[in-house]
Amino acid sequence: MPLAHNLSWLDLGVFSVYIGGLLLFGLIDRHRQLKAREHFLAGQSASWPKIGFALYASTISATSLVGLTGAAYSHGISVFNYEWMAAIVLTIFCAFVLPTYIKSQVFTVPEFLELRYGKFVRTYVSGLGVILGVFLDAAGGLFAGSILFQILVPDWPLWQVCALLAVLAGGFLIAGGLRAVLMVEGIQGVVMVIVASGIAFFTFRAVGGGDVIAGWSHTLKAIDPTHLKLIMPADDKDMPWTGLLTGVPLIGFYFWCTNQIMVQRVLAAKSLDHGRWGSLMGGALKLTNLFLVILPGAAALLLFPALPQPDRVFSHMVFEVMPHGLIGLIVAACLISILANLSGIYNSTSTLLTMDFIRKLKPDMTDGQLVRTGQAITVILMVISVLWTPQIIHFQDTLWKYLQAVLCYFVPPIAAVFIAGLFIKRVNRAGAAVGLVAGTITSVILFVDAFAFHILPLHFLVAAIVIFAVAFIALLAGSLTAPAPDPATVSHLMFAKDVWQAETAHLKTVKWYQNYRFLSAALLLLTGAIVIWFA
Repeated sequence: MPLAHNLSWLDLGVFSVYIGGLLLFGLIDRHRQLKAREHFLAGQSASWPKIGFALYASTISATSLVGLTGAAYSHGISVFNYEWMAAIVLTIFCAFVLPTYIKSQVFTVPEFLELRYGKFVRTYVSGLGVILGVFLDAAGGLFAGSILFQILVPDWPLWQVCALLAVLAGGFLIAGGLRAVLMVEGIQGVVMVIVASGIAFFTFRAVGGGDVIAGWSHTLKAIDPTHLKLIMPADDKDMPWTGLLTGVPLIGFYFWCTNQIMVQRVLAAKSLDHGRWGSLMGGALKLTNLFLVILPGAAALLLFPALPQPDRVFSHMVFEVMPHGLIGLIVAACLISILANLSGIYNSTSTLLTMDFIRKLKPDMTDGQLVRTGQAITVILMVISVLWTPQIIHFQDTLWKYLQAVLCYFVPPIAAVFIAGLFIKRVNRAGAAVGLVAGTITSVILFVDAFAFHILPLHFLVAAIVIFAVAFIALLAGSLTAPAPDPATVSHLMFAKDVWQAETAHLKTVKWYQNYRFLSAALLLLTGAIVIWFA
């Protein structure tokens, strides 16, 4: 019997009310005359709770729920290494990266890189950002959403479900812009925490025969101990410890510090402090995924052994463990999460194309023309992502591995250019161009070999550091072929010791609970305690 038959009238009622009410809430903000900065950066008015929940909602969307539970079910909690690494990376982001972003008042990350390296790097990174936004982020979101939506309409083929989700997400974005997306994501962040908590509660209760504590204890005792370890051997096929030290922090740095989709949410902050507090709040919320998402996914092994497709475990957890009423709420919240997340992705990628390509070709365009152009580009991106989504299953056995593998092969050159530009004054636009080209050639070679020839036995997490090293060395060597950049033009775009010292003096006058360094230290201590517990 299809899982959709488990939906009661109560579930359908909750489902309809939640979706209708939340979409109406997002669209009702459309009363003002949009300008480009309001459409793309929400008028830079977001407070820290909104940013924190928006960041978390973007990463605990249905994509993450499906992907993380599937990965935990198939291989264990080592997938949590991606989550706790975010907390560390975000402390670095708050200290070194975000202050420069906020000060520069840019629309996009590539725009920031142009100030440091010139137009070629901006165009290159912007183009790659569009490609990843469509083929990685949007396609991954559509794939996860289609799995959930097919529960409700099991006779629909995958591409039709993807098309419906894309149309709904694109329509929502076109109507409201990023401000509406942030409003919905802020609410969704709270709701998704409640949803994940409910799933964890009822999953452990089912494992324990009606007793949550017994279910937790039984999970820790009954599951293979290697399934409950974070640190895995070097020959592990999913999370080798060598990859944990190399690829995981590298793609984490890209995702949180240079990925337009995530950075744009923080660029909407009303101040630097709000951006920092919101980022650290997002990092703290990421730690809860171990208990709310990943361990329940591992516990599902005891309830649904030997599922043929690991990514389907989340659907079984919802429809066979949760009570009626909550089933409708969870399905509605997950689908709204998909729509809001896709809207953010389409907005970010259309922003890149509009601001980094179209505006350069036609600099005299008005704000209204820019917004309309961005809306038209959104429709094109929707079509491309829908066509690509069915191909995901041909690359990796789980959605989560597909997402991480693509990142590992294609983002290290960007990370190399960004890190070098932030800390090394001698690097210049010539070196950045050489580093990006050399890194991308290496990326393509290793990617093709991994999926076609299998000559080099490199795990994708280890391949990431190889690509990064090639790009970084090429960048340094290429920079020697041209004069060093004028310090006056690049010093304000780099980390400076005197700025750090001045900030240190200022923070002495700030209350401790508003001092982002104290908050960062507390977040790092909490992260370390959790990692040691499950190491």
